[in-house]
Parts: sequence; C-alpha cells; structure tokens
Amino acid sequence: MARRVGEVVESTSTSFVAQCYQLEGAPALGGLVRTDSPDIYGVVGRVTTEPLDSARPVLARGEDAESEEDVIRDNPQLARLLTSRFEVFIAGHVEDGVTRQYLPPRPPRVHSFVYACSPEEVSQFTARLDLLRLLLNSGAPHADEIVGACIRQAASSHAQPADFLAHAGRTLAVELSADVARLNSILRRVAP
Repeated sequence: MARRVGEVVESTSTSFVAQCYQLEGAPALGGLVRTDSPDIYGVVGRVTTEPLDSARPVLARGEDAESEEDVIRDNPQLARLLTSRFEVFIAGHVEDGVTRQYLPPRPPRVHSFVYACSPEEVSQFTARLDLLRLLLNSGAPHADEIVGACIRQAASSHAQPADFLAHAGRTLAVELSADVARLNSILRRVAP
C-alpha cells in the first residue's frame, strides 16, 4: 500500500505544493510521488520546513542543549508550530488507463492526497524517460539537481540499475545535445 505523505495545498498546471502530515515526513529531493483523483505523477523539487504562522519566525533554542534531540525534547511545541512542505514538478498523469509523461489537462485538486510511489511504481513510471524533458524545462532554479536526484532515486528501483543509468544518460544526451556543459554537469551527478 502506498504511503501517504501529504496533501496538496497549492496547485498549478505545472507543479503543486503539498504540506506534510509529519514534520520530518517529506519525500527526498528527486523522489517520485503521485496524487489520486486524478492520478498525477511528479518529482519532488524542493522541500521546506517553516513556521505555520509567518508572523512567528523560528528562533534558535539550543544554546544550552547538549544535542539536537534535547532541543526537540525540551520544546515539544515545535512540532505544532512548524510545518514541512514540498514542491512537486508534474511529470505525467494517467489518462484513460494509460500513463502519459506530459502535463495533464488539469492540475491536482487542492486537498488531494499525495503518496510516495513504491519502488515498483517508480520502475514502471521511469521505464520511459520523457519526463526528463519536462524537468529540464520546468523553470525550477535548480532543475539540473532535480534531474540528477530523480535519476539516482529511480535507478535503485530498477532490476538493472546500470542499464537504467545508461538509458537515462542516452536520453539526456539527446535532450541536451546543444548544451554539452549542462549534460556533463548532470551526468557527474548521477555517475555511480
């Protein structure tokens, strides 16, 4: 069963933001997640932890603490004053029972549940890599880092990680044939 990690709180046609149910419960950078109703897949591109109330900034509390765990133990209210959110760049959707790796006609609804994809789902979704073009052109400030993290995360879900990495490298070479420096930069991030 898929693990529910959050709920959509902002939504656009190219990305969405989800709020985590657990303060430290955000999926990793590059992780594949999905929503239900409609089924929309996306790649985690940014994770933030911030105060629930922007008028109450986070203050340092550990001056006299021996460890970070002591700060949390001595300030149990922090879990209720802070929240973690993650931004997801849409990488595909399910339409008429077929998985497509292009933008859906509509973004996910606000309050849609967000699930971390299982290794099987990741392997199945990343068998094709059209999503890399979406990520490369997402306009994200660190798109290359997101692409690299996505490929690294997905490789471990494939039965033959080296074959998947080679396939991803070839796909990137086609997409970035006019920008060899960018291609090499991403390939260095995914090299085993």
